[in-house]
Amino acid sequence: MDKRKQTFDQAELELLKEGLKRSYKERFEMATRLYKIQQTMSKASISHKPFISK
Repeated sequence: MDKRKQTFDQAELELLKEGLKRSYKERFEMATRLYKIQQTMSKASISHKPFISK
């Protein structure tokens, strides 16, 4: 279990370091993309239509 935790911590640090290497423009574009997805998902509604074959 300890080994798995260390691997997870290392992977998390790598992602943080990679994120810091990105430019402000790349960060802005990613945030914009996530915001648009969030807006779309908040407006979405799920409806179920039963399948009826004739």
